[in-house]
Parts: sequence; structure tokens; C-alpha cells
Amino acid sequence: MYKLSFTLYRNLLWLWDIICLNLAMLLVGVFVLKNDELYQLEYHLLIAVANITWLAAVYLTALYLQKNWLDFSTFLKLTIKSLLLMVLALMVFLFLYRYPYSRFYVVVSMAAFGALLLVNRLVLEVLVFSLKRQFSFEKKVVVLGYNDISRRLVKYFEDEAKLVNFMGCFEAGEKIDHHDEVRILGGLDDCMKFVKENHVSEIYCTLAPESYPKLYDLAKEAEMNFIYFKVVPDYRIFVNRNFSVDFVNDIPVLSLRRQPLEDTGNRIKKRVFDIVFSFFVIVFILSWLIPLIAILIKLDSKGPVFFLQMRSGKNNQPFRCIKFRTLKVNDEANIKQVTRGDSRITRLGRFMRKANIDELPQFFNVFLGDMSVVGPRPHMLKHTEDFSNLYTDYMIRHFAKPGITGWAQAHGFRGEITDNELLRKRVEHDLWYIENWTIGLDIKIIFLTILVSIKGDKNAF
Repeated sequence: MYKLSFTLYRNLLWLWDIICLNLAMLLVGVFVLKNDELYQLEYHLLIAVANITWLAAVYLTALYLQKNWLDFSTFLKLTIKSLLLMVLALMVFLFLYRYPYSRFYVVVSMAAFGALLLVNRLVLEVLVFSLKRQFSFEKKVVVLGYNDISRRLVKYFEDEAKLVNFMGCFEAGEKIDHHDEVRILGGLDDCMKFVKENHVSEIYCTLAPESYPKLYDLAKEAEMNFIYFKVVPDYRIFVNRNFSVDFVNDIPVLSLRRQPLEDTGNRIKKRVFDIVFSFFVIVFILSWLIPLIAILIKLDSKGPVFFLQMRSGKNNQPFRCIKFRTLKVNDEANIKQVTRGDSRITRLGRFMRKANIDELPQFFNVFLGDMSVVGPRPHMLKHTEDFSNLYTDYMIRHFAKPGITGWAQAHGFRGEITDNELLRKRVEHDLWYIENWTIGLDIKIIFLTILVSIKGDKNAF
């Protein structure tokens, strides 16, 4: 059987994408730019920056490191995300460098590179499809047992696994029941004969060895015939939720929930993103917006420009959160949440709250490390205490740094919490974010927040 070297193909694809980028920028330059513009130092710098931003984009999206990179739709989506990130970074460079580059050249170059990326992905899909038909790249697998775990496993093999040929299940016990949903090949005694005759490479066992002692002999015989024997335990007996498995000195350890931000590399990625993004906002937006808003606040009502409040941060550590003041000075600011039609809201404050302008100074909190651009929204200390008594999973959201915006806010769960159901939905969205974090998800939430701010949110008041 031929084996597909995924690492080799990833490296070749990575190298070919870089070649296509430079090829697109050079060829477009030959036909679009005037005289010797392409040979000027400024255009060499532009091409170098394009290469750097592309490498940074594919690193942030983990484009070439995805386990399911042979899934065409997933790989294409990640490619588009990487291209958009690269174009965004390139636009920032053009804005800061202020050299009069040919706009037509930049647009056509990026369009040509995008077209080449699309062609690359289509060629790869055709190549993989033809190789799969010509050679035996697909591994044949069988499953021992027919239960809820095996049904979920079979569904994955049939719907999502691209290089798996699921052959069928072997039932346990003396009586063999046939099911319409899946092909039943026989009992456990029939397993080894079938896998040998059909060149099956992997056996997935969803049965408990202590209940079926013959599985030990079956596993030994499988290994003697160079067949992988894999046990799929059902931990839901002990833990009725999703969990992850880590290893400490080869000892398996169950974690009650998956937390990508516990990985040092992921925390560094998120922190670098936070620093760069917040620095950009502070320098290019807040530098002129704060003086303007300060004047308007002073003209609108008496009191300070900024509102400082202690809020719950990561690991429930309090920090001083900064906002533009949107309420009249009052004694209930730290204990009473803002409600619809609240008389404490100033005229300017009502507008700033609807447009989310009042939250912008929190980019200073992000830059200093108390907050992140994206994460669960921080609540005042009194509300953290109250909500933790209402909902048992509430405090779990404090495993992550609080954010200026979040997955819950992007889906409309913001503002006043009037009942336990709203609190539950907000917490569920926050926990989903913590368990599924990626840089791409952060960028998606930022764009969703911008769209919601433009369209208007009924819960913003």
C-alpha cells in the first residue's frame, strides 16, 4: 500500500503559494507599471512586505497545519481568511508608508494572487481525487460493537473523514441483530477472518474489555497481523460533557473542557494580536477621538470625561476598567446595571452606548494586559457575585481575559440581564468561545461587532 506523505505535500503547497505570490506581483508589474517602476526599491519593499504578511497570515490561521486540510471546503475557507488578513495588513503598510504606489498594480496583483490560490486548491482537489481512485490511499476500518459511541464514530467516518473507507460493524454477544443504519458484518469471532481477507488496517473497539475478555486476544492477534487495534472508551459514564485528554509523562489526564488558550503558543498569538490591534486603535483613532469626545461630554453634562470602575478580570481578579462616561454622576453606578430608558443616561451617552463608542477607551486596558480585544464581557464586582449564585457555570467564563466584545455580544446577548435565561445564554456563548478560540474566530467576532454597531442593536441602550 502506498502512503501519502502529508508533510511533504504541505511543504510543497506552502512553497508553491509563495512562488505564486511573487510570480503574480512580478508579472503584473511587467504589464501594468510604467518604465522601470518595478525595479525601484519601493516596489521591492512592497513585494517583501507582501511575502511577510502572507507568511504571518497563514501562521495565524494555521492554514498548512490543519488536520483536515484535504477537506476542500475547509481549506478554501482558511485560504480566503489568510488572503483577507494579508490584504488588510498590506493596506496598513500602504497607509503608514505613504509612498504613492500604483493602486491599480496593488489591486490587480492581489486579484491575480487570489486567482492563483484558487487554481492551486482546485488542482490539489483534482489531484487528491485522482490519486485516491488510482491508489489505495484510503484506509479500511471496522468497528467492534453497535452502541451510541460506535454510531457517532461511524457517522464521522462516513460524513467527514475523507481518506477512511468504513467497512462495517461487528456485534458483541451471541445474537446478531442487523440494523438499517449500518452494515453488521457478524460477531466478534468473525472479525479477524474478515479483516485479513479484506486488508483492513484499523479496528476501532467501542466495547469494554472487562466485559468481553476475548477482546484481549483479538487485540494481540490484530497486532501480530500488523493491524492497528484502537480502543474508544465511553467516558460519559463519569463525565457528561465534552472534555479533552492531555498527557503528563505518558499518563492520560482528562480535562473537563477544552481550553485552547491554556497553550502557551496560543496565548502568545492572542497577546501579540491584542497589542498590535490596540496600539493601532490608540494611535490612529483614540489620539484624536478622545479630545473630541471629552469636549462633547463636558458640554453635555457635569462630571469627569472617563468612568473608572472595578470589574472582574481573568481568574476573577479585579481590575480598573475605563470607559467614556455616559451616565450622570450618581451613587448607584457601581451596584445598579443600566436599564432601558434609564434616567441616568445623558443625551450624548445614549448615542455613544448605541454606537459602542463608550467602550473604546478599554483599548488602553487591552494594551496594558488587563483585557483582550475579544473575550467574555467583564461585569462589575457586585454583579459577578450575584450572577455566580444564579448560574453554576458562570464563574468558568473567568478562565479567559475579559474582552471589549465577545461571541455573546456579537449574537445580541448584551445589555441588561432581566432573567436567568438571558444569563444562561450569555454564559453558554462565552464558554463556547473559550473552548473554541482561534485567531480567526477573534477576527470574525470583531467584524460581526462592527456590523452590529452599524446596523444597530436593540439591546444597546
